[in-house]
Amino acid sequence: MSHSAPDALERARRIRLMILDVDGVLTDGTLWYGARGIEEMKGFHSLDGLGVQMLRQSGVHPAILSGRTSSGVAARSAELGIEHVLQGIGDKLAAYRSLLERLGLSPEQTGYMGDDLVDIPVLARCGFACAPSESPEQVRTRAHYVCAAPAGRGAVREVCEFVMRAQGTMDRVLQGYLK
Repeated sequence: MSHSAPDALERARRIRLMILDVDGVLTDGTLWYGARGIEEMKGFHSLDGLGVQMLRQSGVHPAILSGRTSSGVAARSAELGIEHVLQGIGDKLAAYRSLLERLGLSPEQTGYMGDDLVDIPVLARCGFACAPSESPEQVRTRAHYVCAAPAGRGAVREVCEFVMRAQGTMDRVLQGYLK
C-alpha cells in the first residue's frame, strides 16, 4: 500500500523535472558479482520504462542521478529519451543544485526518487520526494510519497502515474496508447 503526505498532490502538480536514482529505484538494488568483481548487468522493468516515457510525453522531463557509473544505464536512458543522465556522482546534492541552475528550475519544480541514506540530502530539498516501500525508515519518513510497488518492479511507474494524475495529463497521455 502506498503512503502519501497530505500535500503530495499539490507538490506533484508543480513538478517539471523528475529525477531518479538507479540502484534500488529503477532496479531492485541487486548488484551482481562474479569472479572478476562487479558485473555490468542491471535489470530494468518494462513497466517503469513506459512510465518514464509517458511522463516525458506529459511534459515532465525525467533525469537520472546515480552514484554508480554503468554503460547499461546510459543505454537504457537513451532508449527512454532521458536527456539528463548524471552518473558516478559522489555528491548528489551538489550535482542536483548544478542541474537545477543549468535548467533554470527551482527545487519546488523538481521531484526526486531515492532509496537510501545517500539520497536524503536531495530528498530533503526537492519539491516532491519519493521512495520505494523497502527503503530504510530514515528515507521513507522524509518522502512525500512512498510507493506500494517495489523498486525495479513498478515503483517508478507508480510515481510517474501519480505525477500525471496530479497534473491532469494522465488521460491525454493514455489516449495515445488506447487508440
